[in-house]
Amino acid sequence: MGSWRRLHESEAGHVTSAAGALIAGAGAVLVGIGAANGTGWLAVAGGIIAGVGILGWEVLRHYSIDQKLMARLDRLESKGE
Repeated sequence: MGSWRRLHESEAGHVTSAAGALIAGAGAVLVGIGAANGTGWLAVAGGIIAGVGILGWEVLRHYSIDQKLMARLDRLESKGE
């Protein structure tokens, strides 16, 4: 279990943001199924789910990568002063 934690917390493994991408992928599949079957409501719902997934991916990426990176940079800058 330690290797999973190390992968999750290291710079190389930003696993947290993958959840939004998976949701967006599921929504894109629903769009295709809805369009192929001629069910407009499923295509619309899939588009909404894909959009929410893309927004969720960006928010999770910002939280898990950018915010932590900026906090580390702020700490480094404060040490230099």
